[in-house]
Amino acid sequence: MAFTRLNNVRLHWRESGPANAPAIIFANSLGTDCRLWDEIAHALSDRYRVVLYDKRGHGLSENAPGPYSIEMLADDALALADHLGLDKFAFVGLSIGGLIAQQIALKAPERLTALVICDSAAKIGNDESWNARIKAVMEHGLASIAGPVMERWFTPAFHAERQVELQGWIQMLCGTPNDGYAAACAALRAADLTDKIAAIRTPTLVVCGDGDQSTPPALVQATAALIPGARFALIENCSHIPPAEQPAALLALLARHFEEHLNA
Repeated sequence: MAFTRLNNVRLHWRESGPANAPAIIFANSLGTDCRLWDEIAHALSDRYRVVLYDKRGHGLSENAPGPYSIEMLADDALALADHLGLDKFAFVGLSIGGLIAQQIALKAPERLTALVICDSAAKIGNDESWNARIKAVMEHGLASIAGPVMERWFTPAFHAERQVELQGWIQMLCGTPNDGYAAACAALRAADLTDKIAAIRTPTLVVCGDGDQSTPPALVQATAALIPGARFALIENCSHIPPAEQPAALLALLARHFEEHLNA
């Protein structure tokens, strides 16, 4: 693992795979860190240069004062790419990471080789829901909302059959700084790219768990429909966190997308 100060914040990042291979950067979701992608990264790093990082306020990156914006978080990712000497790269983002992906595709389209938007949308939630969540977290801590969050993250089957893993994800969520989480919520509250993403020209894959309660399939599919040429895929028996709940199914979709657009 490595740490670099970029845009006046210390970012934690890791990379694996051949240094001269096509690069892929992965962005984590709200309340997780880059370990979210470990299984996927391990499977792809035999043929790609894989970069994982913790966005500000999460994981081992600095808990910089908020509020944040999607533009700020996208600038952090671009600064990391600059630091690593990546002129061109693919970008994969889950949830808030998917909004970061869309923003990068709009701001720096010439740098992207492929785009994956995972369980995300051009607009997620509304002011009322985000304000309520920010208030709860800042007054009572992330543990106070862990139960409802896990219900949105994972299917009932995951809860019933994979309790040990579930407890690990709760620990990851609750290890996120309250104010870093709230600052990212503020970024989600303010973000609305609905009227912009028709300008995206990067080859785009949009995926969603069929049981996602945070970003329901209809919402995610509507976002895909706004991006010219985007391909939409549902992952069965999955909620909001496919890298944890259905990694093999997600990996198959990613591998196909990257084979088409990174190895051409």
